[in-house]
Amino acid sequence: MLGYGWGWSFVVLGGLIALGGVLVLFFLAPYPQYVGFGPSPIEPVSEESTDGEDISAAGGAGKDRRDAVGIFKALAIPGVVIFALCLFFANLVAYTFLYWLPFYLSQTAIGGEYMSAASAGYLSVLFDVGGIVGGILAGFVSDQLNARATTAAVFMYSAIPSLFLFHAYGSTSKVTNIGLMMISGLFVNGPYALITTAVSADLGTHKSLKGDSRALATVTAIIDGTGSLGACIRTICYRIHIEKRMESSVCNACTLCICCCRVVVK
Repeated sequence: MLGYGWGWSFVVLGGLIALGGVLVLFFLAPYPQYVGFGPSPIEPVSEESTDGEDISAAGGAGKDRRDAVGIFKALAIPGVVIFALCLFFANLVAYTFLYWLPFYLSQTAIGGEYMSAASAGYLSVLFDVGGIVGGILAGFVSDQLNARATTAAVFMYSAIPSLFLFHAYGSTSKVTNIGLMMISGLFVNGPYALITTAVSADLGTHKSLKGDSRALATVTAIIDGTGSLGACIRTICYRIHIEKRMESSVCNACTLCICCCRVVVK
């Protein structure tokens, strides 16, 4: 879109988002049960409520009228605050590195040659491609081991040497640059994808809720919102690095954030 003017990138992406919203509105079933998977989404309450009241009599036969879980109760769920903070730092690292990449690639000689801003932008997409593979791999490993926190921690620890290797040897050749960039994206974006999906779903249906799944949206919003705050702070950090041309400090800052991720995920 740069060839037609930078404004068209917003127009085209906005149109794609609108199209996706229309498809979701008309074709996405709200529950898997509506398309034949699993039992009915609304089932009669078979157990007595914890306070001894008859739920079916108070709220209507066959329907669970319990109130949705509030924000403070959702924050009290074990692991919500910890993983929210972890996503904060993971988002900070992912977005800082992603937005710094085009500038770094255009200002650094790759294999002895400088590339244009457009070519640097295209090449930086491979960081996200590695992130796609990392998200799938992190989800598969965590399902096999049934260890979300351990999987996230291993990926974040592995991201530290990959970032330093990319900074040290990424300028050797274009092939080396692409390989190290995709590996960095794999380890950086893997925990981010894991926390925003499987971890949020697990915490939203935590055993402390005693079968009440109404906290799922609240927990997901808390975790994603905290992660978005990290993405906002990324803008400030990125601006400082660009203005002072501290390319090497980007990897150091990202490493510090990764260490903070590991501290909160014990």
